[in-house]
Amino acid sequence: MQKALALAAKGKGRTSPNPMVGAVIVKSNKIIAADYHRKAGTSHAEILALKKAGSKARGAALYINLEPCCHTEKKTPPCTKLIIKSGVKKVVAAMLDPNPKVSGRGIKELQTAGIKTDVGVMESEAKKLNEAFVKFITKKEPFVILKIAQSIDGKIATSKGESRWITGEEAREYVHKLRNEVDAVLVGIGTVRKDNPSLDCRIKGGRNPYRVIVDSNLQIPLNAKVLKYNDNKTIIAAIPPTPPFSKGGWRDYQKKMAYLKSQGVNILFVKVKNGRIDLKELMKKLGKLDIMSVMIEGGSSINASALSSGVVDKIMFFVAAKIIGGTDAVSSVGGKSPSLLKNAVRIKNLQIKKIGEDFLFEGYI
Repeated sequence: MQKALALAAKGKGRTSPNPMVGAVIVKSNKIIAADYHRKAGTSHAEILALKKAGSKARGAALYINLEPCCHTEKKTPPCTKLIIKSGVKKVVAAMLDPNPKVSGRGIKELQTAGIKTDVGVMESEAKKLNEAFVKFITKKEPFVILKIAQSIDGKIATSKGESRWITGEEAREYVHKLRNEVDAVLVGIGTVRKDNPSLDCRIKGGRNPYRVIVDSNLQIPLNAKVLKYNDNKTIIAAIPPTPPFSKGGWRDYQKKMAYLKSQGVNILFVKVKNGRIDLKELMKKLGKLDIMSVMIEGGSSINASALSSGVVDKIMFFVAAKIIGGTDAVSSVGGKSPSLLKNAVRIKNLQIKKIGEDFLFEGYI
């Protein structure tokens, strides 16, 4: 199973909105075939491994990190039928498929066909690997990571706004690896106007994620780097325009909107909540676009909004061994603090690891 999980992980950032799946076929205590799912719409891991094994699969055991699919509402045929046809005598799955269209039905179909099954081997590892898929397929919303680079005293910029670079080169490279794995990166308009980021992935063989800009009033500068791609992967979340408009204001707004659309920008109109874009509704809209995971890389305000709206599933805080100090420096999370400590955001399953000269605090909400 460990090998199946390792194979599955090779599909990071490529299989969305499908899960990452690896399959290993064992016979007489030897691996005779193994493969993994590479991209949505292409063959599943079990099918690729069975094709490699050929007739040798008869009487063998199939190890897979996710229950084989059995439904037909997709681009590829159900895996259970081909597994039964192959003559495999046993299937070991790390976890049941959380997809309501499968969720135990695949295992039951195999058992009905006389195939022995075992479910739950390295289940926790399997669930962590596909944590984004588990949320997406059950709630139709993306799995949200809040990523922050800060000093040890919780500052993301000096009083003059200087923020490059708080963390070291290794931490920044790690973030680019994360961008290669998530479907989308989200920032606020403040970050775009101040830093003019590209929000790209700069590792060899990497791919750029969707770029989501929270920009209530469509204030984005037309020379912003996030608009240079013309790859239909830039999304702007804005508030629906409402009158009254200043003289020529509506015409200018329409003109800007037309230009942005001509550059391949997708403008999503999202309702307002507490004076800001409703991030909960935005996540639902992103889910409808089959965006399975989002990493927030914004500033103090967007970080606070994300936490207060309850959209964050996981935090990844890169902490530099530096003290910036000062009440006028920018804190990593803005907004209002709770009046009582019991209302503070609690982090579960916190893990800490060293990344170069910095530390990564990773946990769940």
